[in-house]
Amino acid sequence: ATMVVGTQCGGEGKGRFTDLFAKECSLVVRYQGGHNAGHTLVVNGETFALQLIPSGVIWDHVTCVIGNGVVVDPGVLLKELDDLARRGVDAERRLLLSGNAHLILPYHQQMDALVERYLGSAKLGTTKRGIGPAYADKALRVGLRVQDLLDPKIFREKLAVVVKEKNAVLTRVYNRLPIDLEELGDRYLGEYAPRLAPMIGDGIDAVHSALEAGQHVLLEGAQATFLDLDHGTYPFVTSSNPTAGGACTGAGI
Repeated sequence: ATMVVGTQCGGEGKGRFTDLFAKECSLVVRYQGGHNAGHTLVVNGETFALQLIPSGVIWDHVTCVIGNGVVVDPGVLLKELDDLARRGVDAERRLLLSGNAHLILPYHQQMDALVERYLGSAKLGTTKRGIGPAYADKALRVGLRVQDLLDPKIFREKLAVVVKEKNAVLTRVYNRLPIDLEELGDRYLGEYAPRLAPMIGDGIDAVHSALEAGQHVLLEGAQATFLDLDHGTYPFVTSSNPTAGGACTGAGI
């Protein structure tokens, strides 16, 4: 398996590297981050800007895996798939979405923006896309995972617990309107789950099977060393580990 890590933001040649090497691989695996980092590829004169889907999607023979270490906004993922389809790239049949990846929900984005606003001059410069709060909920063990979308009863039960806590913070601390639990559940289960269900699977098994078969696997991260949560210029860092150790945990190796 090959992984490339940059030094600062991660763009130093990484896009060009995936341009050159993704087509030689059987699997390209995103192992951390969310849709905060855009990866621009130029293939046969065409430019593709990707955020969540691994860079290997441009090549028909490559299976793309969104690993367990990624946080996923379903709406963003589906829009990206639709954009690729309009350009003639059938990504859905070659995309494996790890059931252990965590979901970004609207309250993550709301909390992201509110906290950043109230930090004032001490703000961190977050993208306000809910990525940090999603990782925080993962660490707090109240996050919802991709596989929860496959069981409506479990999804609604878990969602009810976390929305109760989020609404208390939103209404009592930030004087905002509460989240509509039913509307949110209906949107994720009714709009997102049916399309995502065929893509959800065991990303760890896919990676191990490829490696055991002697296939080439490219591990693709977002950001780079100086934005690593543990080893970067804290607190001006991302909320995950884009370094080599993060690749192992985020891809399941």
